[in-house]
Amino acid sequence: MSDTGALASTNLPLFELIEGFVSELRTAGLPVSLVENIDAVEAVREIPLGDRDAFKYALAATLVKNQSHWKTFETLFEVYFSIRGAEYLLDPEAESPFGDLDLDELDFAGEQPPGQGGQGAGSITPEEMAELLFQAMLNSDQTLMKAIAKQAVKRFAGMEPGRPVGGTYYLYRTLRNLDLDGLMERLMDQARNSKPDHQLSPLEERLERDEFDARVEALKKEIEAEIRRRLVADRGAEAMAKTLRKPLPEDVDFMHASREEMVKIRHAIYPLTRKLAVRLARKRRHNRKGPLDFRSTVRHSLSYGGVPAEPKFRHKHPSKPEIMVIADISGSVAAFARFTLHLVYAISNQFSKVRSFVFIDGLDEVTDFFDKTDDINDAVHRVNTEADVVWVDGHSDYGHAFEVFWENHGQEITAKTTILILGDARNNYHASQSWIVKEMEKKARKVFWLNPEPKAYWNTGDSIVGEYGAYTNGLFEVRTLRHLEKFVDNLA
Repeated sequence: MSDTGALASTNLPLFELIEGFVSELRTAGLPVSLVENIDAVEAVREIPLGDRDAFKYALAATLVKNQSHWKTFETLFEVYFSIRGAEYLLDPEAESPFGDLDLDELDFAGEQPPGQGGQGAGSITPEEMAELLFQAMLNSDQTLMKAIAKQAVKRFAGMEPGRPVGGTYYLYRTLRNLDLDGLMERLMDQARNSKPDHQLSPLEERLERDEFDARVEALKKEIEAEIRRRLVADRGAEAMAKTLRKPLPEDVDFMHASREEMVKIRHAIYPLTRKLAVRLARKRRHNRKGPLDFRSTVRHSLSYGGVPAEPKFRHKHPSKPEIMVIADISGSVAAFARFTLHLVYAISNQFSKVRSFVFIDGLDEVTDFFDKTDDINDAVHRVNTEADVVWVDGHSDYGHAFEVFWENHGQEITAKTTILILGDARNNYHASQSWIVKEMEKKARKVFWLNPEPKAYWNTGDSIVGEYGAYTNGLFEVRTLRHLEKFVDNLA
C-alpha cells in the first residue's frame, strides 16, 4: 500500500508535499520509515502552518533520529520549503512563500526615508537603504530586516535566470554592498552615545557587540534564505537539493574527507561503537546452537513414543576471537586506518585480545599505546607521531612489512586469531611476498583485508590487492563508516 493510501483522510497537498520532502531525505541517506512519514503528517496538523519554525521542528522531531543528521535535514528543509509557504500547504495554487515581504509593500506609518517623498520604496537610494538597515538593526525590527534583505538581494546580487552560479557568490556580492563592518561601527557608536558620558564599560561593550553580532548574523541568514528562494524558483527544489546535499558523516569517504568532515566522523563513531558492541554480543549469543545431536534426540524421543518431536543439538562453547590489526598508515590511507583502529579498540571488550601493528615500509607494534590510556584519540595520535614505521624511504612496502611481521610475530598466530589487514595494497612495485598472507590464512581463524579504495581502482597501477586477496577469507571495500559497520558482523 502506498504512503498516500495510508492517510486518505489527510489534507492531500500537505501530505504530498511532506512525502516529497521525505523522499529527498531518503535520497540523502537519512533513514525514514513509513510510520515516521505518517507521524510527520500527523504532527504538522497540530501546529500553525504559518509558523515556519514550528513546522520545521515538528518535522525534525518525527523524521530525525540522529543528531549528526540534523545539518542535512536543515539544508534540505530550507531548500525544499523555500518557496512553499503556509498558503501553499493549504492551497497548492497559492504562491506566497514564507515571509514574502518586500520594501515596495511596507507601510512606514509616516516615517518615510529622507528624500523619498511620494516616490515609493522601490526608488530609494543605496544611502537611504543603508539608513533603513541601520534603524532595523538598532531596533531589532525583524519585519523591516527581512524586507531589506530581499531588496538587497534584488539590487546587489546580480542574479540572472539560468545562470550557473552558486549561492555563495551572490551572498558575497550582496554583503559587500551592504558594508556590514561599517554598520557595526555605527551601531556601537550609537550605543556609546546613548550613555551620559559616551562611554561603555568593558562588560557593556562586550554585551552590546555580542547583541549586534547576533543581529548581523540574523540578517545574513535572511539574505541566504532569499538567495536560496530565488535559486529554487529558477532551478527547482530537486535540482538545488541535489547541488547542496552533503553526505552524512557515515557516508563520507575517509580518503577525501575535509577537516570539518573528519570532526563529524569522529563524533559519529561513538554511538556507532555502542551499537556494534551490542550487535556482536547478540550474534555471538544466538550462534550457540551447534549440529544435531542424533543420540540425544533419539533418547528424548522415547517419551514421545519414538517420535523425534524435540530435536537436540550440540551446544557450541563460543570464545571471543583474538584480533590482530596490521595497518598501513602511509599518507594516502592514514585516515582510514585511524578510524578503523579507533572502532576496533572501542569494541575491544567483544574480543579476548587486541593487538595492533602499523607500517609504511617498516613495521612496529603499537598495542601498548592503546593499553596504557583510556583516551583512544590520544593513542591514535601517538601512533601517528611515535610509531617506528620507516625503514628506508617512507614509501609503502607491504612485502617488507609482512616479512618483519611474520619473522617476529608469525608464531603467535593461533586458530583463535582473526587478522585484519588495512590498506590499499599499493606496493610501489616492490616484491609482494604474498606467500606470507597465505601462511597467515593457514594458521589463523580468519584473515580479512579492508581496502579504502573504490573497487574500480583495485589492481590498477601499483595496486596488487587481488594477489593478496586470493589468500584471504574476505576482501572488502571499506571507504566509509557505513561500510565499516557492515563489515564488523564478520568478527562475531
